[in-house]
Amino acid sequence: MKYTSTRGTGQRCSGAEAIRSGIAVDGGLFVPLTLPVIDVQTEKKTLSYVKLAADVLGRLLPDYTETELEQCAMAAYADNFDVTDIVPLVGVGPRFILELWHGPTSAFKDMALQIMPRLLTLAMDKTAETSDMLILVATSGDTGKAALEGFKDVPRTRILVFYPSEGVSEVQRRQMVTQEGKNVGVMAVEGNFDDAQTGVKKIFADSAIRDLLAQKQLKLSSANSINWGRLAPQIAYYFSAYYSLCTKGTICSGDAVNFCVPTGNFGNILAGYYAKRMGLPIGRLICASNDNNVLTEFLRTGVYDRNRTFHQTISPSMDILISSNLERLLYHATDGDSERVRGWMTELSVRGRYEVDAATLAKIQKDFWADWASEADASQIIRQVWEKEHYLLDPHTAVAWKAAAAYEAQVEDGVPMIVLSTASPFKFADSVLAAIGDAEATSEKEPLQLLTRLTQKTGWKIPAGLAGLAAKTARHQDMCRIDTMSEAVMNFLVEE
Repeated sequence: MKYTSTRGTGQRCSGAEAIRSGIAVDGGLFVPLTLPVIDVQTEKKTLSYVKLAADVLGRLLPDYTETELEQCAMAAYADNFDVTDIVPLVGVGPRFILELWHGPTSAFKDMALQIMPRLLTLAMDKTAETSDMLILVATSGDTGKAALEGFKDVPRTRILVFYPSEGVSEVQRRQMVTQEGKNVGVMAVEGNFDDAQTGVKKIFADSAIRDLLAQKQLKLSSANSINWGRLAPQIAYYFSAYYSLCTKGTICSGDAVNFCVPTGNFGNILAGYYAKRMGLPIGRLICASNDNNVLTEFLRTGVYDRNRTFHQTISPSMDILISSNLERLLYHATDGDSERVRGWMTELSVRGRYEVDAATLAKIQKDFWADWASEADASQIIRQVWEKEHYLLDPHTAVAWKAAAAYEAQVEDGVPMIVLSTASPFKFADSVLAAIGDAEATSEKEPLQLLTRLTQKTGWKIPAGLAGLAAKTARHQDMCRIDTMSEAVMNFLVEE
C-alpha cells in the first residue's frame, strides 16, 4: 500500500516513510493511493479496543507486522486509560456520545498520540533512518499536552510544542508548562493558533533549517494531524462506536449511523471520512464549528475564506481558521487532481481564500453537513443537557450537540446520531461551571481550584491527570514571536 502527496510531485512511499517524514517534500500531505475495505457484516464486533486498533492499522500500514501493531496498541491503550473499554459509548437523551477523553491528558488527542510515537520509532527502523527526529507541534490546546506526554523520553526523538499565548485554557496551559521529560520543550507564541501553525509549516519548508538540522543528525517530523501517523489511529474509534451500537442492539450490521464531530483542524472528522471509505456505513458526517465558522461556510458554499475576524472562545481547540486536513479531503473529492489542490492551496496562501467548483462541492456535500454554535449557544447546551440528562459536556462537545440537533431537525433522516466528545469537562471547568449556574465561583476562585468546585457541584470525578496540576512546577515559560520561531527551534536544541 502506497502513499502520495496531495500536491502531486509524483512521490510514492510506504506508510512507514509517510509517518517518518510527516509532510511531503512539496509541502503537501500524505494520502493513501488506495484504501482497504472492511466488511462490517462479517467482522468480529467483540474485539477489544487494542485488537481493533491493531486490526484497522494493519490494513492501512501493511509494512508493519501484526505483532508490532498489537504491541504498539497494547502499550498505548492497555494501562494508560481510566476505563477498560477505552472509548465508552454512552446513551444521552436522543443521541449517543462517544467519550474519547479517558486517556492521560483527558482529550481525544490521546487516542492517536499514545500510539503515534511507537509507530514513528518503528518507522525509523523500517526505513533505516540514521538521524534522530525533531518533532515540531503547533497546538490550539489539547494536541500539545498529548504530544508531549506521548513523546516524553522516547529514544531518538525531541519535541518542541508551540502554543498561542492567549489562546488556550488555563488547565491546558498548565498541562504543557509543567511537562516533565528530558527531550521536551514548550514555547508560547505571540499570536493565535493559525499563526503558530503557519510558522511551523514555514520551518518545515525552510531548506536552510533542514541543512542546519542535518549537521546535528536531526530530521523534522510532526505530531499534528498533518502526519498520517496521527490521523490513521483515529479511524479505529469510528469502527468501535459502530460495533458498540451493534452489540447494544440499537442497529443491525449494515445499518447507517451519523457522526457529529466538533472540528478545528479537520483531522478528527476526516478520520470518519476515511472510515466511511473503508466500508463503515456512515450516512453523514456533521461538521460542528464554533464562532470561527470558516468550515461551515465552506461546506455550505464551497468558498473557503480565512479573511475574517478571529474569535477566542470557550472552545479554544476549535479556534482555527486554517484547517490543514481539508487539503486531504479536496484531493479525494477531485479524484486525486493534485494540480487543482495545489492551486487552491496557493490561493489560500496568497489571497487567504479559494472557491471549489460546483461538482467538487456537490461530491463533498454527499458526505458532509455543517453547522456552528456561538459561545452563548454552547453554554446553553451545557446547562440544558446537565439539567435534563445529568450529563456534563465540555464546550467543544456542546458545540457538536447543537449541530447534531440542528441536523436532525432539518434533515429528519431517522439515522442514529453519535456525537464525539473530545475533552473532559474538567479541562474547561470555569466555562462549564458558569454554564450550569455557578458563575460566582468562577469569578472568585483560581482556575485550577475550580476543578474541585466542579466535582463538588456535579459529583463527577476529576481525571487523575488533572488532579495534581496545581502542585506541579512550571518548567517551560519561554515566549517568542511568530518571526522568531526558527530561532526558538535552534535555541531549544542548544539548551536541550
